[in-house]
Amino acid sequence: MRRRLAPIAVLAAALLGAAAAAAEPAAPAAAAPPLRLCADPANLPFSTRDAEAARQGSPGLYIEIGQAVASALGRPMETVWSLSYFGKRNVRTTMLSGLCDFAVGLPAIADFMGPAVIFSHPILDLGYALVLPKGQPASLAGLKGQRVAVQFASPPQSLLATHDEIRSVTVMDPEEGMRRLAAGEVDAAFLWAPSAGYINHTTLHDRYDVVPVQSPQMQYQAAIGFAKKDKALRDQVDAVLPALAPRLRELMAKYAVVAPGAPVTLSEAPLGSPLRTAAWGAGSPAPRLVRTSDTGAGNPVLGKELFNGTCAHCHGPDAIVEDRRINLRRLHHKYGDQMSDVFFTTVTHGRPDKGMPNWSAVFTHADFVNILAYLDTVQEK
Repeated sequence: MRRRLAPIAVLAAALLGAAAAAAEPAAPAAAAPPLRLCADPANLPFSTRDAEAARQGSPGLYIEIGQAVASALGRPMETVWSLSYFGKRNVRTTMLSGLCDFAVGLPAIADFMGPAVIFSHPILDLGYALVLPKGQPASLAGLKGQRVAVQFASPPQSLLATHDEIRSVTVMDPEEGMRRLAAGEVDAAFLWAPSAGYINHTTLHDRYDVVPVQSPQMQYQAAIGFAKKDKALRDQVDAVLPALAPRLRELMAKYAVVAPGAPVTLSEAPLGSPLRTAAWGAGSPAPRLVRTSDTGAGNPVLGKELFNGTCAHCHGPDAIVEDRRINLRRLHHKYGDQMSDVFFTTVTHGRPDKGMPNWSAVFTHADFVNILAYLDTVQEK
């Protein structure tokens, strides 16, 4: 038969147990998980893995924006390094594969990668700029007779190719363009603005004026990107962005990413160019590029010959193909009034991720005009 504990003994045991529990340290609260940033290891002014640059407080604009966002959310930040040279494929193999949580500076365009990527509110305006000697007016007329460095297969190269009055000097990257400008090998440059501004500020001690150009395909808004499954994280970031606005302005000035002054519209001095831009006021949609093909100057007969000699390999003879994704008879159905813009952007820049090469080194601008004139005649109603 078991003995029953006396009430006093039971009370004493309970008090001893409570004292022992109080003496044990409380379990630490779970640490917030790190926010993992996708970043390029060698892409200044945006990001760098260079330890010396980090020690000097200049790891790159996107790194510091990521750190500011992570801090505002009360989370540490880790960096997942991957070369952004591979564009959309890089986003697929990193962020969309779960290796990182967010990427700074993605183009805030709905069809950038379809619904797979969602965006924060825009945080940056990025694009191309004219780099000019101090005080030189930023206009096409001001470039007449000058040697102008332009990046290969870029919108500036396509624009200046229509101006015989301006001598374009092709360079492969902004670094080469700025180097040739500083050496006196060219008189001006028309380059990717963030890189040009950064080099001008850090290496050339602000020797030149860097003037953003407002024109089709020249400027776009950038945002922070997330995988579509991370909508809650996107919403958290959007909630802290307004308070981070002063910090973002400081960082953009630090890396000279945004040039001072309003973007210039080059159409104010057209030099008889076949390219014209509509006015682009604040809050209005991006302007439409009006080309010679829009005025019926193209020759559809010549365009058909060019198309069937080259383009038909993928898009079918006379643009007849079973695969609707590459059926060029549906261009107007898909893009409406933007058909011309989409066509010229695609053939002069390519879509490597979709197997579409850049044809600007094969066809002339007149060839493209003729091909588009032919495609206009076969659009499905």
